[in-house]
Amino acid sequence: MKRRLSVAIALIGNPKIVYLDEPSTGLDPATRNKLWEVLQNAKKDKTIILTTHDMEEAGRLSDRIGIFADGSFQCLGSPDELKNRYGGYYNFTITTTHENVENVHDMVKDLCPNAKRTYLLSGTQKFELPKAEIKKSDIFGAVNCAKKRFPVQTWGVTETTLEDVFIKVASEADSSIL
Repeated sequence: MKRRLSVAIALIGNPKIVYLDEPSTGLDPATRNKLWEVLQNAKKDKTIILTTHDMEEAGRLSDRIGIFADGSFQCLGSPDELKNRYGGYYNFTITTTHENVENVHDMVKDLCPNAKRTYLLSGTQKFELPKAEIKKSDIFGAVNCAKKRFPVQTWGVTETTLEDVFIKVASEADSSIL
């Protein structure tokens, strides 16, 4: 209730600029979505400056996003611009038995030579597949063929998210310090 009241107080008097810090933190999903609707309507005639760690919130409410990492400003752009600049890939995750890890790696490299494995733990692997080099239908076909050769427990393909962008920007900032 305090969080919702704070947002309401910030909007009283129809100010031209509103500053909000983590406005939906701690809210249940239904209340959070209602608050986001209020803020979407409110931003039509005012500037809202929002700080948040929730990239879903940033994507839903922001026209432009600036990312800070290690105390310095790293990038600025619309959600789509940031996804294209720091993403531009599909996230392909697949889980098989531990014995088939190399089979999966070989399958992905045959499918997309510039694929980059970003995660490997016990039979679950995650790869970044450059969008410019592959179609989603190719991934579906490769998985169907793979199922005939070895057990595939789960798999999925997703677009680059703002969370992926944030992690990539933050890790690049972190590695530049070392």
